[in-house]
Amino acid sequence: MNKKMAGVIFFVFAGAVSVWAQESGVGVKTVTFAEMWRVGGWCMWPLGFCSVSALYLVIRNFLMLRAKNLLRADLKPEIEALLARRDIKGARELCQNNLCLMTSVLDAGLERISENDFDSAHVMQAIEEAGNEQLVTFMRPINYLSVIGTAAPMLGLLGTVSGIIKAFANISAGAMGKPELLAGNIGEALIATGTGLVIAIPSMMIYSIFKNNFIKSMSTMGRMIGHFMNVYRNSVSR
Repeated sequence: MNKKMAGVIFFVFAGAVSVWAQESGVGVKTVTFAEMWRVGGWCMWPLGFCSVSALYLVIRNFLMLRAKNLLRADLKPEIEALLARRDIKGARELCQNNLCLMTSVLDAGLERISENDFDSAHVMQAIEEAGNEQLVTFMRPINYLSVIGTAAPMLGLLGTVSGIIKAFANISAGAMGKPELLAGNIGEALIATGTGLVIAIPSMMIYSIFKNNFIKSMSTMGRMIGHFMNVYRNSVSR
């Protein structure tokens, strides 16, 4: 590393430290959120949008993806009783009046059952098609968290590059011996990176949790609908 580059790095870090440390050298300067937002520069606006969007998606998915809302296990005895009596119309009405993941897929399968005909392959094809449709619908807001988790550090990196470019522009303009002039640029770079990571890390972790829980609910739903079809098949065979 040549002396010029070492000097640049020294002044860069010295300028960054001067933003946070008191001039007396005693204690650490308290930085408010508004000051951090200002120092972070333009990239704080898209990062702020990512943060608000991630919070909205977390709350929405938490409320919408609970197993009791997706599967409606409380309807199981009533559905079994209707199918045991071969009351397809009544079972479909129950599903349509209590829409959720399980009832939407089950209703698609029941729609393929005629009064005197039960083609298992035909019914299961309808169930599979409806299940795939519901999978795409419910996974879309979950995947948005992954998009935010991927985009936030990239935006932070872009803000970092912007801050570094400004710092070197100031150095070339004669600010080499005045690190306080570089503090804002280096602060922009560091805050942008840190903000992007603070948004991305929890977003990706929560995305993984929601995805795994939803896949588990899909598996449980498949087992429940298979059970309902067996109840109807046994009623037909009697």
